[in-house]
Amino acid sequence: MLLTLDIGNTMLTFGVFNNTEGAKEDFEPLHTWKVATDTNKLPDEYGLLVINLMRLESISTEDIDSVILCSVVPPLTSSFVELSKSYFGLTPMVIGPGLKTGIRILYDSPRDVGADRIADAAATLNIYGGPAIIVDFGTATVFDAISENGDYLGGALVPGVTVAAEALFNSASQLRRVELERPSTAIGKNTIHAIQSGLILGYTDMVSGMVNRFNEELGGQSKVVATGGLANMMAKETSIFDIVNQNLTLQGLKIIHEMNS
Repeated sequence: MLLTLDIGNTMLTFGVFNNTEGAKEDFEPLHTWKVATDTNKLPDEYGLLVINLMRLESISTEDIDSVILCSVVPPLTSSFVELSKSYFGLTPMVIGPGLKTGIRILYDSPRDVGADRIADAAATLNIYGGPAIIVDFGTATVFDAISENGDYLGGALVPGVTVAAEALFNSASQLRRVELERPSTAIGKNTIHAIQSGLILGYTDMVSGMVNRFNEELGGQSKVVATGGLANMMAKETSIFDIVNQNLTLQGLKIIHEMNS
């Protein structure tokens, strides 16, 4: 089996795949897990967490014969490399310069493109084709544009919904934390509903507007793929998305692993 690890600023997502190649159904993970990212955790702490969660699904360390990871949290990259060597006896493949990805990056500085964005692009191109627009709802809300020929053209970044909510709470003394749920109307009748309207409905309209701008620049026929923790909630508020795929980054890791094995 292949162990895939996506180390994000807020969340660590990992999953296991059958280590086979070819058919698109092989892109579906057998199991996935999500845990909070904590830079204070040591490799052994994360090792026990990963192994115990796998054991709940009757997966042992001996079942894992390959590991690949992408990380946007440099302090944890080395921790997970160490974890992989200590607990699985495997040197992981790490998304970065030198790996084949099937994506030509046309960013001014290709090294500035996050490893998770590269994995998302690889998955989208191989599973859905181009042109495509990816919206990843994570710590940041990230927009990526893929051309018909599979080129990574660039994108846009804005603070994620959760980050915006925390910024309001921390910066305005009379505002409070609220549940991220849809209010009954866009016109809030109280402070809680007003904040929820801005965070949920306001962000939805921002996302729809950005997707429309990207689509115009790409020629008007792009597939729109949503992923990330809040993708399902946002997809309920707009018809802009063609596909919602919570496993997109892990699938991209599997595809890149196949290219380099």
